[in-house]
Amino acid sequence: MNIEVEIRSFITKDKYEELLEFFKEQGEFINEDYQVSYYFDTDEDLRIQKNNFFSKVWLKMGKIHDDHREEVEIKFDKNDFGKLERLFLSTGFNVEIKWFRKRHTFKWENIEVMVDHTKGYGYILELEKMSSEKEKEKTLVMLKKKLKNLNILLTPKKEFSNKFDYYKKNWKELVG
Repeated sequence: MNIEVEIRSFITKDKYEELLEFFKEQGEFINEDYQVSYYFDTDEDLRIQKNNFFSKVWLKMGKIHDDHREEVEIKFDKNDFGKLERLFLSTGFNVEIKWFRKRHTFKWENIEVMVDHTKGYGYILELEKMSSEKEKEKTLVMLKKKLKNLNILLTPKKEFSNKFDYYKKNWKELVG
């Protein structure tokens, strides 16, 4: 089960607050986290992150807003983030984007739910489940049904791509 199947939607601040309350009552609270992620200027989706619990390097195969992608992740002590940054910068990679996100994670009806606020980018609900290659399409259909049951429209990929491109070009001003 190394295929991450995920769907996400932009939500309003009011819906963000409403969903936090809903999942606190209807789901299992996993954690609240503050994450700083760096995306590097590589052909593949290579990132490093520091959060409240650890640092990590991870690589996601495929395109940024694909419904399912293979993921490789290696965790480190959270204090090693500076070493990871130095390692990648010294090999010639450059930081293309920095993200600053407050994330609330829940387990709900056997799926992972993230209710996020990313500085300069917006409020997002993400539903995720790990799957096998064989089951990934079935898992995607199930996640879409769950989103619909929450009365939230799936944000079109084009909207995410446009917002991502805008953030990529303007992130320094947006988070400043």
